[in-house]
Amino acid sequence: MTSVETRPETPFTPPAKSPAPSSSQRYRAVWRWHFYAGLVVAPVLLVLAVTGAIYLFKEPFEEWRYQDVRTLAEPVPAAAARPLSEQVAAAQQARPGAPVMSVIPPTAPDRTTRVILQGADTGPFAQGVSVYVDPGTATVVGQIDDGATFMRVVRTIHGELMSGTVGDRVVETAACWALILVATGSYLWWSGRRTRRKPARAGRGRLRRLHILTGLGGGTVVVFLVLSGLPWSGVWGDGLQRLQERTGSTYPSADDFPHTSTPPLSGDLSANPDAKVPWAAERLPVPPSQDGPSQNGSSQDGSSQDGHAGHGSAHGVLQPGALPIEDALAAVRPAIRSCPPAECDLKVLLPDGPRGVYTIVTDPRRDPSAAQTLHVDQYSGRVLVSYGWAEYGVLAKAVEQGVTLHEGRRYGTANLLVMLGACLTIITLVVTGAWMWWKRRPRGRAGAPARSTDRRTTYGVIAVMAVLGLLFPLAGVTMAAALLADRLLLRRVPALARLLG
Repeated sequence: MTSVETRPETPFTPPAKSPAPSSSQRYRAVWRWHFYAGLVVAPVLLVLAVTGAIYLFKEPFEEWRYQDVRTLAEPVPAAAARPLSEQVAAAQQARPGAPVMSVIPPTAPDRTTRVILQGADTGPFAQGVSVYVDPGTATVVGQIDDGATFMRVVRTIHGELMSGTVGDRVVETAACWALILVATGSYLWWSGRRTRRKPARAGRGRLRRLHILTGLGGGTVVVFLVLSGLPWSGVWGDGLQRLQERTGSTYPSADDFPHTSTPPLSGDLSANPDAKVPWAAERLPVPPSQDGPSQNGSSQDGSSQDGHAGHGSAHGVLQPGALPIEDALAAVRPAIRSCPPAECDLKVLLPDGPRGVYTIVTDPRRDPSAAQTLHVDQYSGRVLVSYGWAEYGVLAKAVEQGVTLHEGRRYGTANLLVMLGACLTIITLVVTGAWMWWKRRPRGRAGAPARSTDRRTTYGVIAVMAVLGLLFPLAGVTMAAALLADRLLLRRVPALARLLG
C-alpha cells in the first residue's frame, strides 16, 4: 500500500499595502513648522503686542498729557468765536513760512482750534506741527510737534519698527506668520490631546498647560486682531484696497475726471493719523476745482501742466478768489450727513495748489458708518464728491468696522478691554513658548522637533502651507526661503544640521 504524504495548505495572504502616513509623522511635521515660525517671529510679535496695548490708550493719554493746550479755562460760545481764517493766520504767525496742512475746529466751547502746519520734516510720512489757538481771541495757546509725541513713536514702532518700508514688510510678515502659528498650534492641540504622552517635568508641564489654555482662550481674538490690522500693511493692505476697488466699491473712476490723466488719491493728502481720510476712501480720486480763474499754469478746464490736479507747490496757501475756511465749511455743511460734536470730529484739509480742493472729513469716534469724505471746490464751495457709508462696498464696510474694533473704539471700554486681552494673550504665548524652548533645548543646539521621515506627510503639510502662502504673500515668500534653506543648507552643512536639526 502506497502512502501519500499530504501537507496542510498555507492560506494565501495578499501583500500588505504600504501604511498610510501616521498621525505622529504629521504631528512632527506640523510641530517643526510651528517651532521655527515661533522662534523667528516671536520677538516681532512681542514688540507688536506691547506697543499695540499701549496705543489702545492713545486718546485718554493725550487728553491728559496735552490738556493745557487742548482745553480752555473759560468756554467760548460758538457765536463769540473768531473766524477760522483769522485763527489760522495766528497759527501761521507762530511759525512763519510753514504751509497749513489741515484744521480741526473745536468740538466744544472749552476746546481750542488745532491747526496742523508742515514741520521741519517733509515727505509722505511727515507729521507736521500742531498749533493750538484760542478761538475766542485768536491767540496761540501752544505748539506740539506731532512727529515727536510719545504715542507717535509708539505707533511708528508698531507699524514699521521705526524702519520705514523695510520695517513695514517685517511687521506684515510677522503678522501673517502669527495666523499660521495659531493654525498649527490648534492642530497640535487637537491631534495631541488624544495621544498618551510621557508626563513632562512639573515646571515645563505647567508652562505647556498655560501656553495651550491661553491659545485656546484667546486664539480667535488674536486672529481677528491680526486680520483687522493687515489692511494697514504695505503688500497685503494694498492688494486688499485694489480688490475692494474692483469688486463692488462705488469709487469715482479716473474716467470721471477727463482733464486729469492721473488724479491724485485722497490717501495722499495727509500723513498725519489725526487728519487722514478713512481707510475706505484712501484710493478715492481727488477731483480738481473747476470754478476758479486760470492761473499758475492751469487751464480753465482744470488741467495743469504736470497733469496732476491738486498737486501744486502751494499747499495750504489759499489762491486769489478762494473761499475762506469758514465759508467753505458753511457751504458744505448741508451735505454733511451726520457729525454731532459730542461724537465726531470735523477735519479740514486745505487745497493743494490752484486746482486743489477743500477736503472735509467727518471722523466719528465710534461708529464708522457716520464717516464721510467730501471734496469741495475751493472757489465756489460746490461739493464735487461725497463719499460715505452708503457708497462703501461690502469689503470696505467690513474693513472700517474692523479698524474701529482693532483700535478699541467701537464699543467703548468693553471693546478696549477685549483688544487689550488679545495683546496680553500674544505676550503670554510668546513668553511661555520661548520659555518652554529654553528649558527643553539640548546644550549647544536649537532643539527643533525632528524632521518627518515620511515624504507623503511632508508634502501634504507643505501643500497646506502653500495655500496659506498664497493668501498671505510675504509669508509665502519666507516659506519658500525656509524650504530652500532646508534643502541647500541644513542637509548639506553638518554643523548647521547639528545646530538647527
